[in-house]
Amino acid sequence: MNKKVVYLHGFASSSQSEKAQLTTAFFARYYSHIDFTALDLPYEPTSALALIKHHIGARRDVALIGSSLGGFLATCIAEQIQCRACLINPAVAPHKVLDKHLGRYFHPVLQQHYDVTPAQMTVLAQLMPPQLLQPENYLLMLQSGDEVLDYRQALSYYRGAKIKLREGGDHSYVGYTNELDAIANFCQLA
Repeated sequence: MNKKVVYLHGFASSSQSEKAQLTTAFFARYYSHIDFTALDLPYEPTSALALIKHHIGARRDVALIGSSLGGFLATCIAEQIQCRACLINPAVAPHKVLDKHLGRYFHPVLQQHYDVTPAQMTVLAQLMPPQLLQPENYLLMLQSGDEVLDYRQALSYYRGAKIKLREGGDHSYVGYTNELDAIANFCQLA
């Protein structure tokens, strides 16, 4: 099977983040036959989803890896095409978190400014799937010490998913490299 795997970074991050780079290096070393990409997402939610959909195209042999806000976006896509998604400390109801971060930011890779607006919070609220159609399509990786997101919201929302909850840690997911084999296995790459 020639599967496509797409890594989706979180808010104010990029394909150059530590997790994205670790994931890219892991797939290059152990799964070079897999079509792997770490995307640089625009920060406007509908534009980000449009880019992901364009990148995937009509393919359905896709697996997604999403961190934080990338986990939310991965969920939106996975619910539409019913693919597997590995979520690392995913944002649940991100409009309730990002509304505290309105303003102008700079994307380090795309080299452009972007604005986080109240209108985008409305869009994020509308994009959130009310419930998961197939929770078994998700691997949820959480750390209880996440200082940005309340991991209990994810436990509730992703009920029925395969869940790996680690005590302590933080939002970056301490020990992430130790989870890459489990991520690849869940993506059914073999």
